[in-house]
Amino acid sequence: MTDPDWTRVAAHLAAYGMAWDPDPPPRRFPGGLANINTLVHVDGRPLVLRRPPPGPLPPGAHDMAREHRILSRLPDALPFVPRSIHLCTDLAVMGVPFQLIEYRPGRVIHADLPPDLAGQPGIAAGLSETMLQILAAIHGADTQALGLGGLGRPEGFLRRAVEGWRRRGAAVQDARSGPVLDELGAWLTAKLVPDGPAVMLHNDFKLDNMILDDALQPNAVVDWDQGTRGDGLFDLGTMLSYWTEATDPPAMQDLRQMPTAAPGFWTREQAALRYAALTGRDLSDIRFHRVLGIMKLGVIFLQLHALHVRGATADPRYAAFGPLAGGLLEFALEVKAGRIF
Repeated sequence: MTDPDWTRVAAHLAAYGMAWDPDPPPRRFPGGLANINTLVHVDGRPLVLRRPPPGPLPPGAHDMAREHRILSRLPDALPFVPRSIHLCTDLAVMGVPFQLIEYRPGRVIHADLPPDLAGQPGIAAGLSETMLQILAAIHGADTQALGLGGLGRPEGFLRRAVEGWRRRGAAVQDARSGPVLDELGAWLTAKLVPDGPAVMLHNDFKLDNMILDDALQPNAVVDWDQGTRGDGLFDLGTMLSYWTEATDPPAMQDLRQMPTAAPGFWTREQAALRYAALTGRDLSDIRFHRVLGIMKLGVIFLQLHALHVRGATADPRYAAFGPLAGGLLEFALEVKAGRIF
């Protein structure tokens, strides 16, 4: 992907009274599989310029306007949410919509605990507690008072989620995943549970979407482009779909999204029970949300693998996403059967 025409970006910002600083030059943050984040300087301060990836986008994903709406209001209640400063929807500027968002420094923990933290007593349990406290705080935000009461369509949210992920899965399934997706989708449709109370959803909450300060508390929670309102257990199920345990099968180990298989981290069941204690939610329907969360994750990896198959990306990581998705979906069958939490 070629760099944007920064002079065009500067001219656009100037029209809104903002001064682009060419020095230091823009610096793209490494990593990630989706939205593109670049450190820029405007009006003498660092900001994050955030834009979608190139090419066709899945429905509902990478929505800069929705994210800007959320990040313009939610920081009023949650100080760990960075504020969106500006939204550009003029495609003549960059070819895609983009935002300018507050830059929050700190450390991000990905698949493994950093060497300075690994093995330290209490670190893993502390991070487990922090994740659940922050998720509960997000779900406790008063969306009506924040002007976000009209965000999303909470009524029928779970039904649409099941139908939508079944449809997306059918569009990218392969010989291995197709029969499993059919079985999972039929079970979710038959076992559809009522929508719980509508809360603010992050929709992709996990450890590496938190930027941590020196005390390992969140300086920022990022990646809100799929944010909406709906059943909080959907968010919990999404987070738990990334939560690997040491005894999990190879696909979950290969996922490498969070370091939760390391000693000291809570189990998925412990995390769910802590969420229930913090929010008062009944977990009677948690198996439905667990299966839906894993199926959703499997379909996302099938979508990414499809980019490799079509030759739309040269990133070598994408070649392994098809087998990974197949393993994740088979893991969902184990959860569906109640053999694994």
